[in-house]
Amino acid sequence: MGSQKSTTVRIAGLNIQYPWSRYILEGKKTIETRHYPLPEKYIGQEMALIETPGKEGAKEGIRTRVIGIIVIERCVKYESKESWLNDKARHLVEVSDRLFGYNESKEKWGWFLKVVRRVEPQMPPETRGIKFAKECLVKY
Repeated sequence: MGSQKSTTVRIAGLNIQYPWSRYILEGKKTIETRHYPLPEKYIGQEMALIETPGKEGAKEGIRTRVIGIIVIERCVKYESKESWLNDKARHLVEVSDRLFGYNESKEKWGWFLKVVRRVEPQMPPETRGIKFAKECLVKY
């Protein structure tokens, strides 16, 4: 058997805290929720899934790294807490979660995602924003 060639792509990246990042790779979390819509230019585009430790991951020694490639297929505004709750099995966020739960005073958006592929954990770009990284070199 011959060895497979590796491919490197230059794509935008999305920061997602552990353990949500793992739930996405496992197919358990298929909707990412945020208080803002995904910028239109990213819909349907491959993006690097950048796992960030957050409080829980820091306790476990998780470091910021690229762990997969995802595509956000569509972005939908939740018009009510009830509609957000109807998707709980897909976003996995508890109502009581102070950071990520539903807040009546803020908009809530659902980003419907799919995992394109897992990748061997690799370093993210040195400079990246709080939410997005403009250019990630991802090898797979």
